[in-house]
Amino acid sequence: MQPNIVFEPLREQALFAQLPMPAAEGIEGAIARAIARVGRSLPDFRQSFPAPSSEGQMYPAMDNSEWTNGFWTGILWLSWQLTGSQDYRTAAELQVADFLERARREVNVAHHDLGFLYTPSACAAWQLTGSEAGRVAGLLAADLLMRRYDPTTGVIQAWGDLTDPAESGRMIMDCNLNLPLLYWASRETGRAVYRQAADRHLAQAERYLVRPDGSTFHTFHMDTQTGAPLRGTTHQGFADDSCWSRGQAWGIYGFTLGYALSGRERLVALAKKLANYFINRCDETLVPRWDLIFDGGSDEPYDTSAAAVAACGLLELVRHLPLGDPHRDLYARIAWAMVEQLDRAHLAALDTSNGLLADGVYHMPKRIGVGECCLWGDYFYLEALIRLRQVWVPYWL
Repeated sequence: MQPNIVFEPLREQALFAQLPMPAAEGIEGAIARAIARVGRSLPDFRQSFPAPSSEGQMYPAMDNSEWTNGFWTGILWLSWQLTGSQDYRTAAELQVADFLERARREVNVAHHDLGFLYTPSACAAWQLTGSEAGRVAGLLAADLLMRRYDPTTGVIQAWGDLTDPAESGRMIMDCNLNLPLLYWASRETGRAVYRQAADRHLAQAERYLVRPDGSTFHTFHMDTQTGAPLRGTTHQGFADDSCWSRGQAWGIYGFTLGYALSGRERLVALAKKLANYFINRCDETLVPRWDLIFDGGSDEPYDTSAAAVAACGLLELVRHLPLGDPHRDLYARIAWAMVEQLDRAHLAALDTSNGLLADGVYHMPKRIGVGECCLWGDYFYLEALIRLRQVWVPYWL
């Protein structure tokens, strides 16, 4: 029998309890401002895609060859759902055809980010419109992702050639958001192999990526010969023993989705453990610095994309908590406070940017996309808004 999951209490519960609950007027205003920015960008990105992060607040255009392209198509689907405008659907459908071709030609697919690419684009198309191209593309992507599953270690290798000793056996927290593609493929085909791989990876992520205090490693290395654990490290965080903010946010959202998809009830408590650790290390704005090792007095850059991911994770977590759980109300208030802060203080300028959220961080150690718009941040911010406005069926489920 596995032990109960113990987590630190929220440090400002009385303060959080005084935060307002989501209000329709505020949500609609935030949606209008967000959609204005998406609409401004639409003419430039109908048959091309924004780069992963902006340069001087402007996304360069690129072809469908990066790990982030699916987020833009997801933004188009969300915008269609929020507005009913056919322009967004038409553009999204053009891009789904491109994703099908990409999967067939295997263009830059030697990584685990197939879920980021195909869930909010192709699988969303199948869910929303019954697109056969979306379904075929999603299943091809799931097969590509399965190539990276190693049954000895029970993990999906994040990056690199599968025979590269430096990369083999490496899992990262981000992969929790790629696993929904495998659960979806299992439902669509009736084949258990997809679900079994996702279940195993999820269990290994819980076991090795989460530290006892509720912080997380960004990456963890396994021995592919024996399956034994080797070491936890970071790739984008401050240090191996620090806690990269966006990785923690991926954990909150990913383990919550993991519960919804696997039915493993302890993952709800695990997501709460990660959530409390994350929230307790934000300052009063509830937007984290790029690594949670930096406290409220730090002048290190914020990462708005981490806040957007965390807000979605909290809102998904609220859906699965019983009515009597005191965290349910607190998480709803905190998520709305995060979104309000992003709307109030971190929107990209409408007249000088083609992005949505400013002040994101792509890769601090490499100084890429620091203080810029990040495409996943834009997507998850819009997803948080649709979650706040209505009962929404997530693309990830």
